[in-house]
Amino acid sequence: MKDYTTFKTGGTARVLIEPETPMAVAKVLRTLTERGEKYYVLGNGSNLLVADEGIDAAVIHIGRNLSEVRVEGESVICQAGALLSAAANAAYKNSLTGLEFAQGIPGSVGGGVCMNAGAYGGELKDVIDWIDYALPSGEVCRMDCDTADLTYRHSFFSDKPYVVTAACFKLKKGDSDAISGKMKELAEKRRDKQPLEYPSAGSTFKRPVGGFAAALIEDAGLKGTSCGDACVSEKHSGFIVNKGNATTSDILNLMETVKEKVFEKSGIMLEPEVKFWK
Repeated sequence: MKDYTTFKTGGTARVLIEPETPMAVAKVLRTLTERGEKYYVLGNGSNLLVADEGIDAAVIHIGRNLSEVRVEGESVICQAGALLSAAANAAYKNSLTGLEFAQGIPGSVGGGVCMNAGAYGGELKDVIDWIDYALPSGEVCRMDCDTADLTYRHSFFSDKPYVVTAACFKLKKGDSDAISGKMKELAEKRRDKQPLEYPSAGSTFKRPVGGFAAALIEDAGLKGTSCGDACVSEKHSGFIVNKGNATTSDILNLMETVKEKVFEKSGIMLEPEVKFWK
């Protein structure tokens, strides 16, 4: 699984399944459910840690086989395996504004919808029109944005055995130069402030109420703290990075240290944004 996560850690899965159509996703779900088999759903692996010893489960990979992006009027319609950056670029090429913030998010559309991904003041909930998803019964259904319970890093799908297969982003006509300028501005901010040279999962912890995880971590004197090759980035303390040969255990142990020290200093218990499969 280290080849399927942006942290570049993790052992093997029992089986990896790569469906080629939304109906194939639904059939796989139905089959695994009928057999009582444990399964996980994988997108771009950009918010994920997998146990070093691997996982005794099936992994349904929603990736390149389901990555179509098309534009219809002021809507960008994406299969769940499409990268958010591809959706943002398609919007720009068609002079549609509203997805500029997503250009640098390393996740897929499906994963982004499930966690209501966001950056620089924008969130997917602001632009989602509808979402298609597969049920364990083998059906594919559609839900509108108002029903999807999209809140900070959470959605209707967060704790459900469903699989997002597509989403439609409803945008607005804009000026292509202004859209390009905004995307370049945000890309420069990322390059300047984030440790993009190392494998990571982006922000390791959720933003606590009334504060920022990076500031709390820095105030606790944890910038540069390491466990093996896992390290709190000196460039952006909200990121834990893999400086070479970190294991999932290294990263998890460092996360626990950060949580404990931040709590001792501030009384705030940080909550991981990264998912852990074991």
